[in-house]
Amino acid sequence: MEDFQVGLIGFGTIGAGVVRLLRENEYVIKKRFGRRIRLKKIADIDVTTPRGVDVPDGVLTTDVNEILNDPGIKVVIELVGGYEPAKSFVLTAISNGKHIVTANKALLATHGAEIFNAANEKNVGIGFEASVGGTIPVIKTLKESLAANNITSFLGIMNGTCNYILSTMTEKGGDFSEVLKKAKKLGFAEADATFDIEGIDTAHKLAISVSLAYGKNVKLDAIYREGISKITQNDIEFARELGYRVKLLAIAIERGDAVEARIHPTMIPHDHLLSSVNSNFNAFHFNGDASGPVFLYGQGAGMMPTASAVVSDIIDIGRDCRTGISGRVPLRSFQEDDIDDVTFLPMDDIVTNYYLRFSAVDRPGVLSKISGILGTHHISIASVIQKGRKKEGAVPVVMTTHEAREKNMRQALEEIDKLDIVLDKTVLIRIENGALV
Repeated sequence: MEDFQVGLIGFGTIGAGVVRLLRENEYVIKKRFGRRIRLKKIADIDVTTPRGVDVPDGVLTTDVNEILNDPGIKVVIELVGGYEPAKSFVLTAISNGKHIVTANKALLATHGAEIFNAANEKNVGIGFEASVGGTIPVIKTLKESLAANNITSFLGIMNGTCNYILSTMTEKGGDFSEVLKKAKKLGFAEADATFDIEGIDTAHKLAISVSLAYGKNVKLDAIYREGISKITQNDIEFARELGYRVKLLAIAIERGDAVEARIHPTMIPHDHLLSSVNSNFNAFHFNGDASGPVFLYGQGAGMMPTASAVVSDIIDIGRDCRTGISGRVPLRSFQEDDIDDVTFLPMDDIVTNYYLRFSAVDRPGVLSKISGILGTHHISIASVIQKGRKKEGAVPVVMTTHEAREKNMRQALEEIDKLDIVLDKTVLIRIENGALV
């Protein structure tokens, strides 16, 4: 039986992992697939720098058209990243009747509707398991395993860099800036880590996940997002004392005809499974109305974990090609005619619990003044911690609240921060209890 021919665009870390995996596991892949997967061409602007894997003569090229226009290549693996030229490569390949496998979360989160529509018109497949959660089968779980369910909620620790930083601050101490430097030295963070620490990478993944979970077109900018750069060791320690751990959490909850979608540092009860996800690992917690809770955990990035997801998609598409099947599983989980635009619940309308840390002057009446303002905005206090006393300067006053509306909380803090007894802007971290059941 003839080989199943594929082409790879982008010979970076993940591309090298794909080459290595196809070679090292060729025997088991062939036994499971029924054919040998042959990497016919690899296109990259740099074909001279060693990647640590051997490539046969004639496979490397700087001309991407040798892949896009080769009728023998059935699948194009796009690992360039970013928007352009990746988008043009993908659309050209689709126009030429080729299937796509990609790990490009930014591209799909921003231009997914256009790409999926083009693929449907040409009746070709798109494999994108590696775009969310690396080797963790998030996409397949949403598209297939939970296909009979209404997804009532899902939460995720979707960024390994942020999780490493917060885990290290929790377990070993240290300020954010020094732990970030350590993460860069260990290769857990890029030289410019903005996309990670400000939640942009997580937003790409949440946008894709929301689209699959609810059958919606998602505008990336509509997802509320906060990063972790303002988290301090003080807040980590207070969280521990209160029975929580701080994680950068992506949250999506079905709210009738709307979806609540947000990304921000979140305090999670220390005994919940998500709290025990440490270092650079990722995890996803789904709730289906029939399935109940489903928990997925594993490596969310890295050469070989991501390559595993990429090659798995190649095998899936190859199996369909072998049997002449097309469109058995909708590309975006829902039939295209049933996909419409998402309505996001406004952030002002979300209801959750809150952690508040005030820098207050140590004098009588401070607590009553702050709690009075919270009360006028319908915010009920659950607990109070006050540490130390100072004759001059500020002392930390920590409060947690019962469930409150975001708009009310914002209005209350705007009023509190203007008080002469409050010396710095109040720190707010949301506490998640309800969706974690």
